[in-house]
Amino acid sequence: MIGPNTLRRRVLILGGTGEGAQLAAHLAERVDLTVISSLAGRVSEPKLPKGLVRVGGFGGLDALATYLGNEEIKVVIDATHPFAAKISRNAEAACRRIGLPFIALLRPPWRMVAGDRWHEVPDFQSAAEFVDTKTGRVFLSIGRQELSSFSECSNAWFLIRAIEEPTEWLPPHRRVLLQRGPFEFKDELQLLRDHSINRLVSKNSGGPATYTKIEAARSLDIPVVMISRPIKHTVQAVETVEDAIARLDHLIHPVSGMPGSLIGT
Repeated sequence: MIGPNTLRRRVLILGGTGEGAQLAAHLAERVDLTVISSLAGRVSEPKLPKGLVRVGGFGGLDALATYLGNEEIKVVIDATHPFAAKISRNAEAACRRIGLPFIALLRPPWRMVAGDRWHEVPDFQSAAEFVDTKTGRVFLSIGRQELSSFSECSNAWFLIRAIEEPTEWLPPHRRVLLQRGPFEFKDELQLLRDHSINRLVSKNSGGPATYTKIEAARSLDIPVVMISRPIKHTVQAVETVEDAIARLDHLIHPVSGMPGSLIGT
């Protein structure tokens, strides 16, 4: 039985995703852990997970390593978006530098199924070059961080969806739609029809929150320009919240099943 003097080990979740929020909700209830979720702060009113929350960047690898040491973090769980490569690489490197366990939680990517018409590209610039080779009406659903890659597209017209008003350079022919997911299939279907969309540009984010746009494009036989994921980690990632918790528990209770044996403590 866990007593009142049990050491509460401090776990940092790099979040901002549904998986990060689910993970925080599970771990914040535990008496053997203190959970801190770190959000990038790219939206002005983020949905805050359970437990302690910090908002904003760390200032690079060195500053992150210093933070981990100063805050006495014992385990880092990276549950950031599949395209948030910089923070993931910095976190893994910082943990390696100071000898902290690092768990990577990465949801699986979407896979093509019967009826999909995908053109897969390696990055945002390649997607912009591909869609601008001819006129067309493009649904640009990639968030707002990489919109500047499309700013010089002069042939295509873009319906741009983002949570908040973009501050990046935008293509000249566009309409901006401010919405926050998840999105219903019937609404995505209607959106594509209402705007006469004939191409969709999407990141291969994986997960259910925005997959309905892919399903709607498939239903209407609309081609999808799918941007491949960057490489985020050198360690083997887990794909579910349950697997991340299991790996954390293995670190905390590798032999006896009791708190107090965390590697690196």
